[in-house]
Amino acid sequence: MNNNKLKQFVRDNQIGMALIISAALFTVNIAINPASLNANTFGSIIALTLLLSFASAGQTMIMITGGIDLSVGAVMSMAAIFTANTMAGQEGMMPLVLVQVIPMALIVGLINGVGVVKLKLPAMVITMCVSNVVTRLQYVYTQGLPTGTTSKFFTQTLQHRFFGFIPAMSLYAVVIFIAVLYLLNRSRFGQQLFLTGNNKNAAYLAGIRKDTVEILAYVIGSLLAGVAGIIGAGYMNFVICQSLDSYTMMSIVAVVVGGTLLIGGKGSYLGTAAGALLIIVLGNCLSVLNSSDSVRSIIMGGVLILLLALYNKEKPIRQ
Repeated sequence: MNNNKLKQFVRDNQIGMALIISAALFTVNIAINPASLNANTFGSIIALTLLLSFASAGQTMIMITGGIDLSVGAVMSMAAIFTANTMAGQEGMMPLVLVQVIPMALIVGLINGVGVVKLKLPAMVITMCVSNVVTRLQYVYTQGLPTGTTSKFFTQTLQHRFFGFIPAMSLYAVVIFIAVLYLLNRSRFGQQLFLTGNNKNAAYLAGIRKDTVEILAYVIGSLLAGVAGIIGAGYMNFVICQSLDSYTMMSIVAVVVGGTLLIGGKGSYLGTAAGALLIIVLGNCLSVLNSSDSVRSIIMGGVLILLLALYNKEKPIRQ
């Protein structure tokens, strides 16, 4: 009986499992390197988790519809380049940054959405192609050279630690989390998003403009990736081409770890945040073990395959 309850908990509580595994990995990390038990480590984990959760917010919406966006990292990198290059260490340049980043992100999201919904192209194919174009544009824009730095004030609003370990980035997180949670759980758009992901035909018969909902998911997702890129630039303070490209795979893994089905119809942003925590703690543990980037990529891919095998067998209500 207890064994059955344990299996049921593991199967039905992905958020809880993500938090438990994160705690276990952090314990292993401390056992391997006791010096890592300090305020700076806690602060870094929180900050990187928040940044990944920002990057994964739009991915969550898109995957709820049954789609996927492989251009998240490229959009983040492009936004970060715009941010650092435009600010160039000067204050008061944020309006000009937004004038560049917002249209770029909206255009990318619109191309992705129209390609998937209207042209009926596979989401993985069109978003990967768009990602490659955006990546090439990074090199055209910077000529392959390191770009500028963000303003001192903007960087301080992200790097400062309250009480020695709570990152100031948490202030940005409050705004983004409230906005995304409201959009998914309280708004009419959020309801239409889940209904479309569950059963597109039923959504259409219910009067929902499913094509518009799906395209908006890609547009909003790309916009949120752009915002995450701006924040990422401020946190790092120094940007090069493709500096945030890794967030594409990390965002997908975080969303899946958090309980969102790849086939759509089910998901939550709180689950995504828990998944982001697990990914960051795992990455921190691999860093302690001095693992190479190749090894980390292999492990991340293995984690994704394992989670898909365990949790992505459930079917949405579409037949």
